[in-house]
Amino acid sequence: MLTPFHLAINVTDLDAARAFYGDLLGCAEGRSTNSWVDFNFFGHQLSLHLGQPFETARTGKVGAHMVAMPHFGVVLGFDDWRALADRLEAHGTAWIIPPTVRFEGKPGEQWTMFFHDPSGNPIEFKGFRDLAQVFAG
Repeated sequence: MLTPFHLAINVTDLDAARAFYGDLLGCAEGRSTNSWVDFNFFGHQLSLHLGQPFETARTGKVGAHMVAMPHFGVVLGFDDWRALADRLEAHGTAWIIPPTVRFEGKPGEQWTMFFHDPSGNPIEFKGFRDLAQVFAG
């Protein structure tokens, strides 16, 4: 069984973060103060603190795409990933990389989508039909 990770990042607006992570992504809110809020980010602890978000640049080459580095996200089973992608598409999400498949027909086949939170933090969600393929070489 995997244990949850903890990630703390900066956001510029806690109300916007609550609407995005809580309402749109469906993450349950945990503890909070006037300067930070915790979310259950798909089984992991995500702490959002008021402050300047980290600087990113599209320096990560994955297939034909240059992706923002650093970034964070989570791996989901395909059905959960697809449901989230549909919800984000219905919301009118501005995509960095729209929902797409990578490594199709190869070990590690995965669906991915990249987008920013309201503070500009880049997020990637991956979806696998077979979670045993997450570390396939």
